[in-house]
Amino acid sequence: MRPRTRQIPERPSLGEELLSAKAVRLTLGGRELLSGADVSVRSGEVLALLGPNGAGKSTLLSVLAGDLPPAAGTVLLRGRPLASYGTAELALHRALLPQSSALSFPFEVGEVVRMGRAPWAGTAAAAQDGPAVAEAMAATDCARFAGRPFTALSGGERARVALARVLAQRTPLLLLDEPTAALDLRHQELVLRVARERAAAGDAVVVVLHDLSLAAAYADRVVLLADGATVADGPVAGVLRGPLLSEVYGHPVEVLAHPRTGSPLVLPVRG
Repeated sequence: MRPRTRQIPERPSLGEELLSAKAVRLTLGGRELLSGADVSVRSGEVLALLGPNGAGKSTLLSVLAGDLPPAAGTVLLRGRPLASYGTAELALHRALLPQSSALSFPFEVGEVVRMGRAPWAGTAAAAQDGPAVAEAMAATDCARFAGRPFTALSGGERARVALARVLAQRTPLLLLDEPTAALDLRHQELVLRVARERAAAGDAVVVVLHDLSLAAAYADRVVLLADGATVADGPVAGVLRGPLLSEVYGHPVEVLAHPRTGSPLVLPVRG
Protein backbone atom coordinates (compact mmCIF):
# COMPACT_ATOMS: atom_id res chain seq x y z
CA MET A 1 0.00 0.00 0.00
CA ARG A 2 1.41 3.38 -1.01
CA PRO A 3 2.07 5.90 1.80
CA ARG A 4 -0.37 8.77 1.97
CA THR A 5 1.01 11.99 0.49
CA ARG A 6 0.71 14.98 2.79
CA GLN A 7 -0.79 18.18 1.42
CA ILE A 8 1.32 21.32 1.10
CA PRO A 9 -0.37 24.20 2.96
CA GLU A 10 -1.58 27.13 0.87
CA ARG A 11 0.52 30.25 1.03
CA PRO A 12 -1.09 32.96 3.17
CA SER A 13 -2.29 36.18 1.61
CA LEU A 14 -0.43 39.37 2.50
CA GLY A 15 -1.62 40.75 5.83
CA GLU A 16 -3.45 37.56 6.79
CA GLU A 17 -3.51 36.79 10.50
CA LEU A 18 -1.59 33.52 10.71
CA LEU A 19 -1.37 33.15 14.45
CA SER A 20 -3.09 34.68 17.44
CA ALA A 21 -2.93 34.25 21.19
CA LYS A 22 -5.48 35.78 23.55
CA ALA A 23 -5.45 35.95 27.35
CA VAL A 24 -2.76 33.26 27.52
CA ARG A 25 -1.75 32.10 30.98
CA LEU A 26 0.92 29.59 31.96
CA THR A 27 2.34 28.50 35.31
CA LEU A 28 5.44 26.31 35.66
CA GLY A 29 7.04 25.22 38.91
CA GLY A 30 4.59 27.28 40.91
CA ARG A 31 5.54 30.49 39.08
CA GLU A 32 3.16 32.32 36.76
CA LEU A 33 5.19 32.92 33.58
CA LEU A 34 2.35 34.27 31.45
CA SER A 35 -0.50 36.18 33.04
CA GLY A 36 -2.72 37.30 30.19
CA ALA A 37 -0.49 37.71 27.13
CA ASP A 38 -2.06 38.70 23.81
CA VAL A 39 -0.43 38.76 20.39
CA SER A 40 -1.42 38.51 16.74
CA VAL A 41 0.95 37.64 13.92
CA ARG A 42 0.32 38.63 10.31
CA SER A 43 2.00 37.62 7.08
CA GLY A 44 4.32 40.17 5.56
CA GLU A 45 5.54 41.65 8.84
CA VAL A 46 8.38 41.36 11.33
CA LEU A 47 6.98 41.36 14.85
CA ALA A 48 9.43 41.88 17.72
CA LEU A 49 8.68 40.58 21.23
CA LEU A 50 10.38 42.90 23.72
CA GLY A 51 10.62 43.20 27.47
CA PRO A 52 13.02 42.83 30.41
CA ASN A 53 14.40 39.52 31.66
CA GLY A 54 11.60 37.35 33.00
CA ALA A 55 8.90 39.23 31.09
CA GLY A 56 7.75 36.02 29.35
CA LYS A 57 9.10 36.58 25.84
CA SER A 58 10.64 33.15 25.28
CA THR A 59 7.78 31.44 27.11
CA LEU A 60 5.24 33.15 24.87
CA LEU A 61 7.24 32.15 21.80
CA SER A 62 7.19 28.51 22.98
CA VAL A 63 3.41 28.73 23.39
CA LEU A 64 3.08 30.20 19.89
CA ALA A 65 5.24 27.36 18.55
CA GLY A 66 3.07 24.71 20.17
CA ASP A 67 5.84 23.48 22.45
CA LEU A 68 4.14 24.63 25.66
CA PRO A 69 0.36 24.27 26.06
CA PRO A 70 -1.16 27.25 27.88
CA ALA A 71 -3.18 26.69 31.05
CA ALA A 72 -5.76 29.21 29.87
CA GLY A 73 -6.50 31.36 26.85
CA THR A 74 -6.71 30.57 23.15
CA VAL A 75 -4.02 30.09 20.51
CA LEU A 76 -5.13 29.80 16.88
CA LEU A 77 -3.00 28.95 13.86
CA ARG A 78 -4.75 29.91 10.62
CA GLY A 79 -8.07 29.88 12.42
CA ARG A 80 -7.64 26.45 14.01
CA PRO A 81 -6.73 25.69 17.61
CA LEU A 82 -2.99 25.18 17.72
CA ALA A 83 -3.47 22.03 19.83
CA SER A 84 -5.37 20.40 16.95
CA TYR A 85 -2.21 20.22 14.81
CA GLY A 86 -0.10 17.09 14.89
CA THR A 87 3.68 17.45 15.07
CA ALA A 88 4.24 16.66 11.40
CA GLU A 89 1.53 19.02 10.19
CA LEU A 90 2.68 21.82 12.49
CA ALA A 91 6.20 21.62 11.04
CA LEU A 92 4.78 22.52 7.61
CA HIS A 93 3.36 25.77 8.98
CA ARG A 94 5.98 27.10 11.38
CA ALA A 95 9.71 26.87 12.02
CA LEU A 96 11.21 27.56 15.45
CA LEU A 97 14.70 28.77 16.31
CA PRO A 98 15.33 28.16 20.04
CA GLN A 99 17.85 30.16 22.06
CA SER A 100 20.49 27.43 21.84
CA SER A 101 21.14 24.43 19.61
CA ALA A 102 23.21 21.45 20.70
CA LEU A 103 24.12 18.24 18.88
CA SER A 104 26.04 15.39 20.48
CA PHE A 105 26.95 13.74 17.17
CA PRO A 106 29.39 15.64 14.91
CA PHE A 107 27.09 16.15 11.92
CA GLU A 108 28.53 18.30 9.16
CA VAL A 109 27.07 21.76 8.79
CA GLY A 110 25.41 20.91 5.48
CA GLU A 111 23.70 17.92 7.09
CA VAL A 112 22.40 20.03 9.97
CA VAL A 113 20.88 22.57 7.60
CA ARG A 114 19.32 19.77 5.54
CA MET A 115 17.51 18.58 8.70
CA GLY A 116 15.25 21.57 8.19
CA ARG A 117 13.82 19.86 5.11
CA ALA A 118 12.66 16.76 7.01
CA PRO A 119 9.02 17.92 7.36
CA TRP A 120 8.64 18.03 3.57
CA ALA A 121 9.63 14.41 2.95
CA GLY A 122 6.82 12.73 1.05
CA THR A 123 5.47 15.98 -0.40
CA ALA A 124 6.04 17.63 -3.77
CA ALA A 125 8.13 20.28 -1.98
CA ALA A 126 10.87 17.69 -1.34
CA ALA A 127 12.09 18.43 -4.86
CA GLN A 128 13.26 21.82 -3.52
CA ASP A 129 15.52 20.34 -0.80
CA GLY A 130 18.78 21.15 -2.58
CA PRO A 131 17.96 24.74 -3.56
CA ALA A 132 16.39 25.44 -0.15
CA VAL A 133 19.52 24.29 1.70
CA ALA A 134 21.89 26.18 -0.60
CA GLU A 135 19.85 29.38 -0.36
CA ALA A 136 19.62 29.21 3.43
CA MET A 137 23.36 28.66 3.84
CA ALA A 138 24.17 31.53 1.52
CA ALA A 139 21.77 33.85 3.34
CA THR A 140 23.39 33.13 6.73
CA ASP A 141 27.02 33.15 5.53
CA CYS A 142 27.49 29.43 6.30
CA ALA A 143 28.34 28.02 2.88
CA ARG A 144 32.09 28.42 3.33
CA PHE A 145 32.19 25.91 6.21
CA ALA A 146 29.51 23.53 4.96
CA GLY A 147 31.79 20.50 5.42
CA ARG A 148 32.92 21.25 8.96
CA PRO A 149 31.47 19.39 11.98
CA PHE A 150 28.80 21.39 13.79
CA THR A 151 30.53 20.58 17.11
CA ALA A 152 33.72 22.32 15.93
CA LEU A 153 32.04 25.68 15.32
CA SER A 154 32.13 28.78 17.48
CA GLY A 155 28.98 29.91 19.27
CA GLY A 156 28.22 32.52 16.64
CA GLU A 157 28.76 30.08 13.79
CA ARG A 158 26.45 27.54 15.43
CA ALA A 159 23.79 30.22 15.80
CA ARG A 160 23.95 31.00 12.09
CA VAL A 161 23.78 27.32 11.12
CA ALA A 162 20.75 26.87 13.36
CA LEU A 163 19.10 29.81 11.64
CA ALA A 164 19.96 28.34 8.23
CA ARG A 165 18.19 25.11 9.23
CA VAL A 166 15.09 27.12 10.11
CA LEU A 167 15.22 29.07 6.84
CA ALA A 168 15.63 25.87 4.85
CA GLN A 169 12.37 24.61 6.34
CA ARG A 170 10.60 27.27 4.22
CA THR A 171 7.49 27.70 6.33
CA PRO A 172 5.30 30.82 6.15
CA LEU A 173 5.84 31.50 9.87
CA LEU A 174 9.25 31.91 11.51
CA LEU A 175 9.63 32.05 15.30
CA LEU A 176 13.11 33.23 16.30
CA ASP A 177 14.24 33.34 19.92
CA GLU A 178 17.12 35.81 20.40
CA PRO A 179 18.73 35.04 17.01
CA THR A 180 21.32 37.82 17.41
CA ALA A 181 22.47 37.02 20.97
CA ALA A 182 25.75 35.26 20.03
CA LEU A 183 26.54 37.28 16.93
CA ASP A 184 28.92 40.09 16.08
CA LEU A 185 27.65 43.38 14.69
CA ARG A 186 27.89 42.36 11.03
CA HIS A 187 25.97 39.13 11.52
CA GLN A 188 23.35 40.74 13.75
CA GLU A 189 22.54 43.04 10.86
CA LEU A 190 22.62 40.10 8.43
CA VAL A 191 20.10 38.11 10.48
CA LEU A 192 17.65 41.00 10.78
CA ARG A 193 17.99 41.77 7.06
CA VAL A 194 17.10 38.15 6.34
CA ALA A 195 14.05 38.52 8.59
CA ARG A 196 12.99 41.61 6.66
CA GLU A 197 13.49 39.81 3.32
CA ARG A 198 11.33 36.90 4.47
CA ALA A 199 8.60 39.31 5.54
CA ALA A 200 8.84 41.14 2.20
CA ALA A 201 8.30 37.77 0.49
CA GLY A 202 5.06 37.33 2.45
CA ASP A 203 6.18 35.32 5.48
CA ALA A 204 5.45 36.25 9.10
CA VAL A 205 8.48 36.61 11.36
CA VAL A 206 8.29 36.77 15.15
CA VAL A 207 11.59 37.59 16.81
CA VAL A 208 12.54 37.90 20.47
CA LEU A 209 15.11 40.67 20.89
CA HIS A 210 16.87 42.45 23.74
CA ASP A 211 18.38 45.22 21.59
CA LEU A 212 15.60 47.78 21.37
CA SER A 213 17.35 49.82 18.70
CA LEU A 214 17.70 46.75 16.49
CA ALA A 215 14.00 46.11 16.94
CA ALA A 216 13.25 49.72 16.02
CA ALA A 217 15.34 49.47 12.87
CA TYR A 218 13.89 46.22 11.52
CA ALA A 219 10.48 45.47 13.04
CA ASP A 220 7.16 46.56 11.59
CA ARG A 221 5.41 46.12 14.92
CA VAL A 222 6.45 45.43 18.49
CA VAL A 223 4.78 43.77 21.46
CA LEU A 224 6.10 44.87 24.83
CA LEU A 225 5.75 42.38 27.69
CA ALA A 226 6.12 42.81 31.43
CA ASP A 227 5.42 40.26 34.17
CA GLY A 228 3.98 37.81 31.65
CA ALA A 229 1.40 40.19 30.18
CA THR A 230 1.19 42.39 27.10
CA VAL A 231 1.51 46.05 28.07
CA ALA A 232 1.80 47.58 24.58
CA ASP A 233 1.29 46.45 21.00
CA GLY A 234 1.69 48.61 17.93
CA PRO A 235 4.02 50.32 15.47
CA VAL A 236 7.58 50.92 16.60
CA ALA A 237 7.24 54.67 17.15
CA GLY A 238 4.06 54.23 19.16
CA VAL A 239 5.49 51.70 21.62
CA LEU A 240 9.17 52.63 21.95
CA ARG A 241 8.61 55.76 24.00
CA GLY A 242 10.91 56.90 26.77
CA PRO A 243 8.41 57.06 29.67
CA LEU A 244 6.88 53.65 28.90
CA LEU A 245 10.25 51.92 28.44
CA SER A 246 11.63 53.57 31.60
CA GLU A 247 8.72 52.18 33.58
CA VAL A 248 8.84 48.68 32.10
CA TYR A 249 12.62 48.26 32.31
CA GLY A 250 13.01 50.00 35.67
CA HIS A 251 15.73 52.30 34.33
CA PRO A 252 15.52 55.78 32.80
CA VAL A 253 15.56 55.62 29.01
CA GLU A 254 15.66 58.27 26.32
CA VAL A 255 14.55 57.73 22.73
CA LEU A 256 16.25 59.72 19.97
CA ALA A 257 15.78 59.75 16.21
CA HIS A 258 18.54 58.20 14.10
CA PRO A 259 20.16 61.14 12.25
CA ARG A 260 19.97 59.40 8.86
CA THR A 261 17.03 56.96 8.95
CA GLY A 262 14.83 58.59 11.56
CA SER A 263 14.19 55.27 13.31
CA PRO A 264 14.16 55.39 17.13
CA LEU A 265 17.45 54.94 19.00
CA VAL A 266 16.83 53.70 22.52
CA LEU A 267 19.54 54.71 24.99
CA PRO A 268 19.83 54.24 28.75
CA VAL A 269 20.27 57.46 30.68
CA ARG A 270 23.73 57.42 32.28
CA GLY A 271 25.45 59.67 34.77
